[in-house]
Amino acid sequence: MTPRFFRVRQRWETTCIENVAAEVRKQLDSLFRSHPPAPGKTVAITAGSRGIKNIDTITKAVVDFFKELGLKPFLVPAMGSHGGATAQGQSELLARYGITEEAVGCPIRSSMETAVLGNLGADLPIHCDRYAAEADHVFLVNRIKPHTRFAGPIESGLSKMLMIGLGKEIGASLYHRVLSVDSFDETIRRVVSLIRGKTNLLGGLGIVENVLDQTAILRATPPDEIENTDGELLVLAREMMPRLPFEEIDLLFIDRIGKNISGTGMDSNVVGRKFDDHKAVPGDRQIVHCIAVRGLTPETGGNANGIGMAEFCLGSVLKAMDVHETRINAIAANHVSAAMLPLDYDSEEEILEAARRTLGFENADEMKILRIRDTLHLETLLCSESLWCQANELASRGKLEILEEPLPGRFDVDLVDRTE
Repeated sequence: MTPRFFRVRQRWETTCIENVAAEVRKQLDSLFRSHPPAPGKTVAITAGSRGIKNIDTITKAVVDFFKELGLKPFLVPAMGSHGGATAQGQSELLARYGITEEAVGCPIRSSMETAVLGNLGADLPIHCDRYAAEADHVFLVNRIKPHTRFAGPIESGLSKMLMIGLGKEIGASLYHRVLSVDSFDETIRRVVSLIRGKTNLLGGLGIVENVLDQTAILRATPPDEIENTDGELLVLAREMMPRLPFEEIDLLFIDRIGKNISGTGMDSNVVGRKFDDHKAVPGDRQIVHCIAVRGLTPETGGNANGIGMAEFCLGSVLKAMDVHETRINAIAANHVSAAMLPLDYDSEEEILEAARRTLGFENADEMKILRIRDTLHLETLLCSESLWCQANELASRGKLEILEEPLPGRFDVDLVDRTE
């Protein structure tokens, strides 16, 4: 029997920064008021590949601030192997986020060339984007959030931007190989310390987003406090990140995955596959038995890295996939399985049947099925009727709002959140 579905809206109490540009200026002014850098010097400002709310506004505000101090700012793509591991590809990726020379008012110097700043042991040269290494100053801008694979006091943030983002493809590949056997926290602290000693690092601007994908916190930090800031804001970011409302799901449909959503296309912290691509293990907060992907984001440019975490997908996803770019990214991240292909089908109904047989259900309407837009936007969800009782219990506690009674079909219903 074909399941019936109903929409719900998660209820969250949250706050955000109303005037993002003004808050950037306030933070930078506080950081540099007593010791402004000497005018006339160049400053390389990092620009990453993640989808960060208001990143164009934030980047321009940082550029404007340094220009007013009399410095000569320019942007460098700090995104490891993303953008097909080419200078043009990385510039094009920034343009998809509204970050162009015309928009931010300064040059963008994109290159895959690096300078070796030193060595962390005999087998680990420390690579840094050539333009950043040659600049008089470097300033980091990045979102701080839980990493999709590594766990520790420091995960994704300013430190990772300095180490892996500015390391370009060659550095990202080297570091990920080392991190597969060594402590993420210990390695990142040692590398950051070495780079800090070899460059004139001015500091960084950490960004934290709330559960509705809005800018919630901006914090400027001096260079010697980068690791501490990463750790402090990670705690807040973890508290603010969106969650699925149900602890266990049999089949999760994800409308779209992409690099602008997460490093692994879908955030493993949300779907419960941080430590194993295909099942929840101790330490995961979510149990999802099967994942089906329905599409890619336009911003990802065909990079379907993370598709390997799904068991099923629509055939149209594989047609939209840039195999070369996806493989480059997966290899550089030392996460080859993230580029492996799931079983593909022409329709959601075929996926439902495949999942039913895989999980051993007599009828598809017995399965707990959830459909989400992506792992960043989890306010409006589509639930199968088998989740009706759980949804009503959550609604009674003010956690959910049930928008409608169960209805047939529903794979074409709009899941856009109110904040978009």
